[in-house]
Amino acid sequence: MTEENIYDVLIIGAGQAAIPLAHALAGVGMRVCLVERKHLGGSCVNFGCTPTKAALASARVAYQARRAATFGLRIPTVEVDFAGVLARAKSIVQQSRRSIKRGFENSANPQLIYGHARLEGRDEAGFLIRVEDRLLTAKQVVLDTGTRSRIPTVEGMDKVKVITAGTWLDETVLPEHVVIIGSGSTGLEMSQFYRRMGSRATVVDHNQQIAKDEDEDVAEVLQRSLAAEEIRFYLQTEVRCVETDGTNLVIKLEGHAPTEIKASHLFVATGRHPNTDDLGLETIGVEVTDKGFVKADARLSTSVQGVWVAGDIRGGPMYTHTAWDDHRVLESQIAGDGSRTTERIVPYAFFTDPELGRVALTERDARRSGKRIKVGRYEMKKNGRAAELGDTDGFIKVVIDADTDRILGASTLAIEGAELIHTIIGVMNADAPVAAIRDAIHIHPTLSEAVQSAVYSIKADE
Repeated sequence: MTEENIYDVLIIGAGQAAIPLAHALAGVGMRVCLVERKHLGGSCVNFGCTPTKAALASARVAYQARRAATFGLRIPTVEVDFAGVLARAKSIVQQSRRSIKRGFENSANPQLIYGHARLEGRDEAGFLIRVEDRLLTAKQVVLDTGTRSRIPTVEGMDKVKVITAGTWLDETVLPEHVVIIGSGSTGLEMSQFYRRMGSRATVVDHNQQIAKDEDEDVAEVLQRSLAAEEIRFYLQTEVRCVETDGTNLVIKLEGHAPTEIKASHLFVATGRHPNTDDLGLETIGVEVTDKGFVKADARLSTSVQGVWVAGDIRGGPMYTHTAWDDHRVLESQIAGDGSRTTERIVPYAFFTDPELGRVALTERDARRSGKRIKVGRYEMKKNGRAAELGDTDGFIKVVIDADTDRILGASTLAIEGAELIHTIIGVMNADAPVAAIRDAIHIHPTLSEAVQSAVYSIKADE
């Protein structure tokens, strides 16, 4: 094998961990190759965070325009150009792709190669990786191939067209009525997006509440806000089969719902499947779970020494920000002192309206842990800034360890809830007592005052 095909580190998949890692390792003198099958940037750039949040921004403008009278304004009609909304989102995707690609132009290290990469065993020089008709060797390999939408096994679903998180951006015709299976972040965000664009939207989920991992009070208020926009919910309901009557999809149900719903479109948001099927992991003995996720320790090392994993296929939290932090873990392990691991505080958000920011334990889980806790809650309708902005739905909830006064977790269901949670995250990462929020001076009028007010309202468990 020629020297040009031998690398210190080869990274498969150009997601949010891979790109900064490739540049970081090359920066310390390692010879690095990044292999990508299709588009740079992973799910976030290509169909996830970037375009969905752009589309949600358009939806919010339409929503605000429709309620202009609330602000003393007159906007007689609001017309949605659905194709234009998607075109704007796509243009931002293209800008992001171009920006990432520029970082590899005329670069010998890190080197970018397009193609499908597959492991083919190892020899005395390292791991063998086939990329199309080219055979490469690497001393170390990083797997960052991401996930795809998981389609449930439902009779007839394979015979009809479904929309998923990976394909929604290609559907330029506004659905007349979209049924969404799944009430996690994707299902809820997209239900509100389509509704604000002018579609009828129905959410079906087998769980007892939407957003199953959240506290019941959080889920209840969020559902009430979405239902106020005429989004319909059928919970504790299973999709039994999907048919077509020639004009509409006929979605047959069982549970707490009608026996069937007729819809123009079906959106499936029932989770993610790891892209590990065709990586050749078995040729070197990399272990995966029964669901296909790569088994890894807190240092992101797999069962095979010299093979690392990053991003969604490592299991655990599947967020862009955790994938990006994975690159710092791997840089520490591969080229640093090995001190950084995935033992970290991971927040997340639902970009619905109101937004939900969340970190660490729910109140429910804190109570189950057996700890003595204190809980503070503050309604956004009492916050001056929320009233001025005309967005008073939701509340802030903070859960405290009664013995240490450290924050165990929090939920910020509010306008800009994804931003408000960072007030709490910073204090948690500093391992500071909740007094750091309570005794600070916050600008008035601001939304962040609501976080401080929640802390002031803390009461000990009885």
